[in-house]
Amino acid sequence: MKLFGTDGIRGKVNLFPMTPETVLRIGMAIASVLRTEHGRRTVLIGKDTRLSGYMIESALTSGICSKGMNVTLVGPLPTPGVAFLTRALRLDAGIVISASHNPFEDNGIKIFSPSGFKLSDELEARMEELIASKDFPARRATGEKIGRASRLDDATGRYIEYIKSTIPRGMDLEGLKVVVDTANGAAYKVTPLLLRELGAEVISINDKPDGVNINDNCGSLHLDCLAQAVREHNAHVGVAHDGDADRTLLVDEKGSVVDGDLILGIWAAGLKKEGKLRGDTVVATVMSNLGLGKFLDAQGIRLLRTKVGDRYVVEEMLKGGYALGGEQSGHIVSFEYNTTGDGPITALQVLYLMRKSNRLLSDLSGGIELYPQVLLNVPIYEKKDLKSVPGIVDAIAAAEAKLGDRGRLLVRPSGTEPKIRVMVEAEDPAVAKEAAEEVAGVIRTHMGKGETRA
Repeated sequence: MKLFGTDGIRGKVNLFPMTPETVLRIGMAIASVLRTEHGRRTVLIGKDTRLSGYMIESALTSGICSKGMNVTLVGPLPTPGVAFLTRALRLDAGIVISASHNPFEDNGIKIFSPSGFKLSDELEARMEELIASKDFPARRATGEKIGRASRLDDATGRYIEYIKSTIPRGMDLEGLKVVVDTANGAAYKVTPLLLRELGAEVISINDKPDGVNINDNCGSLHLDCLAQAVREHNAHVGVAHDGDADRTLLVDEKGSVVDGDLILGIWAAGLKKEGKLRGDTVVATVMSNLGLGKFLDAQGIRLLRTKVGDRYVVEEMLKGGYALGGEQSGHIVSFEYNTTGDGPITALQVLYLMRKSNRLLSDLSGGIELYPQVLLNVPIYEKKDLKSVPGIVDAIAAAEAKLGDRGRLLVRPSGTEPKIRVMVEAEDPAVAKEAAEEVAGVIRTHMGKGETRA
């Protein structure tokens, strides 16, 4: 039984594993594996705004308390806020109930260690073993050893105050007009309130969650609405989060998208200029644009690439002692401030750079020339090793030969969906499109059931 993916446990609600019965066992396993004799015997639980959050929160709480650990509930709070509070309160674990950018029908469980990092593969494997064990539910606490559940009422305020501490005292955002799209998700209070308290004029959109409208044609996956609002309000910048706000994407004053690669480049260049970029290195994934690498190289900054997934970025950062990394999708991790992708902090740091340099966002990002990129998703019936299918191997080799040193091709299975992702970058967008469609067509012939664009 494999429950944990690259970002915790996730699935359709009321289908395995996201059923109340399984979630109860997951809570029991979390308490069994993460409880320590010298810890506070307390787990923090936060969530996004999905309708199913209440049901899953109750099942998790019951499972944890049944094994003798206490639960502190914080309600809707961004994933990075849970990681921060887990560290700040010195708790045994932090849990986020969220399926991130997925539609409201899905939900998931992310677990943080006392240090605020995601769990190791070893700990996840131990939990899976317990969850599958037939006699596991019988070993429970009794009497006064049963855990208690309580609520932390000022969680949002504590997190906001911490975020404000990441820029110099006395620095404000007076005079900046910012449109914020919180995707009807976990940051619907945090980011608008944060920026207003720092003096910005904030136009907040998609900030009225009703349990089913999270990520619904809004947020970081759907930026057209934000771009239109920025232009209509003549704003300086637009900020977009996903459902749990561990991502941030931006829109400049012209309505142009500033993605995670551009944010990494802007942030890294600012740190390098001040001599504050650890190891003069940025960590990103294989999906990051070739243009980012060229820009960083010109700044004297090394770009290290990892497999897709923010956990791999974090692992490489820890391994090398680096402080800045992230993904094109807007997961930006700064170890100076948090242990996971932090959407509100990312937004504030870019606004701080704009204010400090007295430059528009389009000016800050204008020096980074990204290669045209085509990403296609090929739905498949069953997963196979791509190297075992000669036709696909030949198609990939032919495309790579055609691209030469003027582009690159990446073909990989999705870690969360039954799809093969085909990404091509090239100086010529027509060449990128042709190469991607040729490879996707061969994969569809051998393994697939149609194709959709990302």
